[in-house]
Amino acid sequence: MALLVFSIVLFLVLHSLRVFAPAWRERTIARMGVKAWRGAYSLLSIASLVLLIYAFGASRAQTPILYTPPMFMTHITLTLMLIAMILLMASILPAGKIAVWVKHPMVTSVKVWAFAHLLSNGELNSVLLFGGFLIWAVLVRISAKRRARAGEKVVRDFVSTQYDAAAILGGVALYAVILLYLHQMLIGVSPLAAAGL
Repeated sequence: MALLVFSIVLFLVLHSLRVFAPAWRERTIARMGVKAWRGAYSLLSIASLVLLIYAFGASRAQTPILYTPPMFMTHITLTLMLIAMILLMASILPAGKIAVWVKHPMVTSVKVWAFAHLLSNGELNSVLLFGGFLIWAVLVRISAKRRARAGEKVVRDFVSTQYDAAAILGGVALYAVILLYLHQMLIGVSPLAAAGL
């Protein structure tokens, strides 16, 4: 369990530098150079994600159960995850109305993903993982509001509604891949089986 906690903290700290330590980040980029920074940051991000997945899987054998959600919560989770995937795609593509309305689709996607999984997973390792990500996303959103009030541009400009259609189609496709294949392959659990479908 200690490895899981460490991997969660490592992953979230790495993905908080732009928000919570911008001056240090800029100094480091200036010292290393942009290409070297991007390379090092990418490698660390991938390594921290692999470690997080491994640690979560390893923690399953020893995690206590804090609460047992009713089966219908799993169906709510499946529904919310579709929304999370559409928001994720909206964050990657140029801004459509979804991205402009939500303002921070990536952060909102993480919040929906984390909250959805807390509804249907009551094991300690799940609560640590998804609770940690939910708290992180809330703090990032609060930081974005403060930066916006200070005059910093934190919301992307609208480009076209065609990217809304692309976000919906891409989100549905990604959702289907995760639901049918990827979740089972990476996490070892079939969402459909967990929902009794």
